[in-house]
Amino acid sequence: MTMFLILAPFAAFATLTMLTTVKLSLAVAAAIGFGLVGWDLVKGRSLKMLSTGAMILFATLCGYHLLAKNELSPTSIRLIVDTGVLLIALGSIAIRQPFTIQYAREVTDAELHSQPSFIRTNYILTWVWSAAFVLMLVADIVSIYLPSMPLWVCAAIAFAARNSATYFTQWYPKHVRAAITASANTAAA
Repeated sequence: MTMFLILAPFAAFATLTMLTTVKLSLAVAAAIGFGLVGWDLVKGRSLKMLSTGAMILFATLCGYHLLAKNELSPTSIRLIVDTGVLLIALGSIAIRQPFTIQYAREVTDAELHSQPSFIRTNYILTWVWSAAFVLMLVADIVSIYLPSMPLWVCAAIAFAARNSATYFTQWYPKHVRAAITASANTAAA
């Protein structure tokens, strides 16, 4: 459920661009971004890089579209959004705060937060998401420069990348915990 909320601005934007105007798609995505950030603040949680970045990204693009005489094409906006989310992920690694760690700290015991396996797991998860964001960006680039490519192929690539990263995010921490438990049981025996 958390993963759905984290990606909600991006999913809303992607879905709405197929159904309505770019302005409305950006406005809804920005509103969802504001809602996520507001919800975290009301609940006393930390501001998250991905949620805050999404809010800023969509609000900026929406503001541009409301004020500019020449609107960007939906394809250009998808490229900007995909590039933006990739830069957020890579930026979080560069500043040594992988964006997944902010979410993981809210659902794990505090004594785990300084464990090397916890930190390493979040770096791996953030790299996996970065790879998924690269694939989504490539899918958009392919749709632009190879217009003969059926749109469903590019959508399938993006869908598969996102779902694979989501699955890995759910599976990998459990795998790491199981390995640590098995190692501790072997050492105790």
